[in-house]
Amino acid sequence: MWLGPEEVLVANALWVTERANPFFVLQRRRGHGKGGGLTGLLVGTLDVVLDSSARVAPYRILHQTQDSQVYWTVACGSSRKEITKHWEWLENNLLQTLSIFDNEEDITTFVKGKIHGIIAEENKNLQPQGDEDPGKFKEAELKMRKQFGMPEGEKLVNYYSCSYWKGRVPRQGWLYLTVNHLCFYSFLLGKEVSLVVQWVDVTRLEKNATLLFPESIRVDTRDQELFFSMFLNITETFKLMEQLANLAMRQLLDSEGFLEDKALPRPIRPHRNISALKRDLDARAKNECYRATFRLPRDERLDGHTGCTLWTPFNKLHIPGQMFISNNYICFASKEEDACHLIIPLREVTIVEKADSSSVLPSPLSISTKSKMTFLFANLKDRDFLVQRISDFLQKTPSKQPGSSTVGRKASVVDPAPEFLPASPETSEQPTSPSSPLSGHRGFCAQEVPTASQGLLKLFRRNSPVEDFGVKGAKEKMKEESWDIHFFEYGRGMCMYRTAKTRELVLKGIPESLRGELWLLFSGAWNEMVTHPGYYAELVEKSMGKYSLATEEIERDLHRSMPEHPAFQNELGIAALRRVLTAYAFRNPTIGYCQAMNIVTSVLLLYGSEEEAFWLLVALCERMLPDYYNTRVVGALVDQGIFEELTRDFLPQLSEKMQDLGVISSISLSWFLTLFLSVMPFESAVVIVDCFFYEGIKVILQVALAVLDANMEQLLGCNDEGEAMTILGRCLDNVVNKQSTSPPVPHLHALLTSGDDPPAQTDIFDLLKVSYEKFSSLRASDIEQMRFKQRLKVIQSLEDTAKRSVVRAIPGDIGFSIEELEDLYMVFKAKHLASQYWGSNHAATARRDPSLPYLEQYRIDASQFRELFACLTPWACGTHTPVLAGRMFRLLDKNRDSLINFKEFVTGMSGMYHGDLTEKLKVLYKLHLPPALSPEEAESALEATHYFTEDSSSEASPLTSDLDLFLPWEAQETLTQEEREGIGNEEGREKQGEEKGTSPPDYRHYLRMWAKEREVQKETIKDLPKMNQEQFIELCKTLYNMFSEDPLEQDLYHAIATVASLLLRIGEVGKKFSSRNGRKPGDSTPSGDQDGATKEGAPPAAEPHQDPAQEPQPPAAGDPQAKAGGDTYLGKAPQESQMVVEGGSGEGQGSPSQLLSDDETKDDMSMSSYSVVSTGSLQCEDLADDTVLVGGEARSPTAAARLGGTVDTDWCISFEQILASILTESVLVNFFEKRVDIGLKIKDQKKVERQFSTSSDHEQSGALG
Repeated sequence: MWLGPEEVLVANALWVTERANPFFVLQRRRGHGKGGGLTGLLVGTLDVVLDSSARVAPYRILHQTQDSQVYWTVACGSSRKEITKHWEWLENNLLQTLSIFDNEEDITTFVKGKIHGIIAEENKNLQPQGDEDPGKFKEAELKMRKQFGMPEGEKLVNYYSCSYWKGRVPRQGWLYLTVNHLCFYSFLLGKEVSLVVQWVDVTRLEKNATLLFPESIRVDTRDQELFFSMFLNITETFKLMEQLANLAMRQLLDSEGFLEDKALPRPIRPHRNISALKRDLDARAKNECYRATFRLPRDERLDGHTGCTLWTPFNKLHIPGQMFISNNYICFASKEEDACHLIIPLREVTIVEKADSSSVLPSPLSISTKSKMTFLFANLKDRDFLVQRISDFLQKTPSKQPGSSTVGRKASVVDPAPEFLPASPETSEQPTSPSSPLSGHRGFCAQEVPTASQGLLKLFRRNSPVEDFGVKGAKEKMKEESWDIHFFEYGRGMCMYRTAKTRELVLKGIPESLRGELWLLFSGAWNEMVTHPGYYAELVEKSMGKYSLATEEIERDLHRSMPEHPAFQNELGIAALRRVLTAYAFRNPTIGYCQAMNIVTSVLLLYGSEEEAFWLLVALCERMLPDYYNTRVVGALVDQGIFEELTRDFLPQLSEKMQDLGVISSISLSWFLTLFLSVMPFESAVVIVDCFFYEGIKVILQVALAVLDANMEQLLGCNDEGEAMTILGRCLDNVVNKQSTSPPVPHLHALLTSGDDPPAQTDIFDLLKVSYEKFSSLRASDIEQMRFKQRLKVIQSLEDTAKRSVVRAIPGDIGFSIEELEDLYMVFKAKHLASQYWGSNHAATARRDPSLPYLEQYRIDASQFRELFACLTPWACGTHTPVLAGRMFRLLDKNRDSLINFKEFVTGMSGMYHGDLTEKLKVLYKLHLPPALSPEEAESALEATHYFTEDSSSEASPLTSDLDLFLPWEAQETLTQEEREGIGNEEGREKQGEEKGTSPPDYRHYLRMWAKEREVQKETIKDLPKMNQEQFIELCKTLYNMFSEDPLEQDLYHAIATVASLLLRIGEVGKKFSSRNGRKPGDSTPSGDQDGATKEGAPPAAEPHQDPAQEPQPPAAGDPQAKAGGDTYLGKAPQESQMVVEGGSGEGQGSPSQLLSDDETKDDMSMSSYSVVSTGSLQCEDLADDTVLVGGEARSPTAAARLGGTVDTDWCISFEQILASILTESVLVNFFEKRVDIGLKIKDQKKVERQFSTSSDHEQSGALG
């Protein structure tokens, strides 16, 4: 690559000059390439240990003038080829021009200008890709690609100097972190260490410090443990590694590849050592943290944050903290965790103004909202810039009332009194609150479908007689008043100040009348609901009447959702639940529907309208409980792992006992998936849900720990899992809510677990209090850290389960051991994932559907199969290998979807590795018959003049067409008859078929019979169809290529030449025999079927390229048609063609395809015979240029005549004849019977699987056929 010219003072230190001219010097780094001695070793070591490693390319070009001592670097290269290209360009384009200059300074200025111009031109071309990484970083990326053989698509994120501990010896080197791999390279005094680990293989990633290893990072895979230490910034490195491993897990979970964030703001001056990808990942991490902290929608992007203070009117203080600004929100978080949180949606902002600064209040900024609240921020560092950003975002914010959002640029601006939606007097002050009627959001779909426009609890409470709840009623009233006072002091709706006081009130229980409103606010669902008006109604309309697996499961579970509650004992509640669940399954098909969603949703419907319940469900499934409700409940398993870890930390004594009993995994899944709603009385569990919406998952973990803690003594005395389950079940059934004003709902779980002596009741508020007192040290950030660690474990264990399931699904007769199958599966999976890393042409491979059976989840296309085949096949054929791989792929791809799964892949591999000589030859034989052999390849066999010798006469035999291969002789004669009479259209054929009378069974009937026979009996060698001449030529070509790399090459060539010439003569004899015995058309096949077969088989002339996927299958031995025609079903040529052959054949009826002379045919072992087969056979000179073969069929009498001189359709050979001939040559028998260890090939393949190579166009076209 060209470099911006930089001054070099000492040109020859550590460098060797290889080429020079008066103006430029090409140099190679000592220690690179061959030789170098001790100096080379030292330089190599220095390059790795010092910072130069990531920067020094092994070749460079310097510019120099004769009298100057200063040199300038103008280019560097990672390979000799690259640097030579630059050198030649300089010699061709600059040398003559430079010799004109008189002044040396002018020469240097001109060269520098020219190089800068080239770089600018290159950058201009790269601009659309956002490639703006600094030059030094690009050099490091080039070095990484060269060192580890990575393709262009593999992006380097960052690189760090560190030590890798090999045994007890630290190896100083460089750690390269790419999007898909962790790579390490070290070169110390001649000892090289090179490591490559895929992120998807990482099972554990920890930062730890031990006596042996100072502060280090530990990376575990299934088969190795790696330790890295001596980082300059270990925290930054570890965070980045964590992020990349997380992305890889996400890819395994739902096939989402890494997509660079194109909307990221680009810096004006990129940092010299930070790549665009690194900034992208940093921004991504900040965005995730920001969204999680303030419960914002998933598409919200943080624009920036700054330190400031916020004036809090409720306690008259300036609270220090951070202001965050994004596209649609201004948020504030205090430094003290509980002091104050604030979310201001920009849609609510009416005025932003800069107030006058004072010593007490420097750089103040005032923000007013529609709900008449004003927020005062101060101590802002760059206030003008901040106001400008807010102003920009406000202008993009869609506003329903024009002119209601204005930004004050001066000291004060009058608010142009926004018009509010009509609302009742009490609520008009808080239009941002879910408590407002906001008819636009409530009951908007009432006209289309009957919908629950408010919480079902209100509807069913109204029907029940009004009771005076006495003390409970008074408590509920007090709670409502406490919240009203809170709203008055702290504000109501989205812009409420959230403080420790808010948490206290939530812990005391939210009053029933406010529950729906506060759930919407605390979960952030309100934001999404307001910004997507009409979305739910639209989804309901679209999803109504649509059938899917999800809707079937939903129907099955509808009546199991809180059946004990009156709201779900009638059609209104059931219909509302059905609509919400179906709409969500329609919105998010990757989740669809998962058991437990019905229980959670039914509770949401009790406290909110259908639309509110829907958006709460969105918040739960997509943000608050990530991956909980996918097909493998990964999120719940991850949090269950955290629960086990916390049990070890907080209750170590109990933890051991629970591990022995295996209880935690059995019980806790339902606790997490249903937020205790399925295991506790409804009115108690709802209080936990209140806290969950405010605090998140930590509440569920705390309560779970408190439940174990409360039952510790009994649990320690348990003898088995059942006993422990009963204790915990009964304890949870007796958690009561003494303050609830709802009539008690009988709890089904309780009815099942009640015993003679019910345990003491526990008040839910006491349980919550204990959970906060004992376990409140949990922090959201710690939980996220633990989630990451557990996610690695859970996903990798699920992957291992998948691997075992797939391996178990492979039949026992496949021949590979379990270990070999597992290794093959890992290689196969890696190939599928590589298509996601580096792009794939096939859309189907780009995305894996985790809901499919394990066997179908990973599939590969033809190009990926070609790469695996080339690495793993024992039949390497040099340049012919991709062609053979293409044929094998077509043979294995039974359903013709251009993808094969692991079982099909292993079947193909087993055919080449296992079984006796007969089985292996059977596979090879099938690879040269349709559907493996495509029509285009068959044509290329005809045209392979370069492959066959020049000395054969023009008398060549006709080849059978694809059509001939499948049609019995009678059908072909019918076709010839039609061609003679010029009946080309389908109507004519139908008429002819009808005139001939008898109505035959449908040809599909024969295919069905064939399928049945294949099920009953295993294929024998007699079932294999015969091989025609062109297919035999292809088989010889494959064998020739296969032997070209064998140590016994000459012996094998000689043997195959002998066998081939023998087989050619056998084919000749067979042809003469069949021409005498099989000439008459048989009458057994009804004529209508001939027509059907003709129409089915003959492609129209307008379609010269026949799709191999649509080729008819060859009939099996069991096919009555095939039996009727005997050997002739493989196809006799139309009589006209035959006559041409007989007329022009000189002596005898068509000699062998190699057309050997009499002398040659007398002696099989002669040198001339050997050379004919080994260098090729068949001359096709009289195949005229304008002949178009349509599947081998000539479309006119003249074409038929022309073809007749080239192709011998009567010539055929059976598998038994080939087998018998090969058995006569021991060297061939040994070749096919020799054992090859696939384990070694798998190891080699793993080494090169990063070398992402694509076949040439020529190879691809040949292999794809």
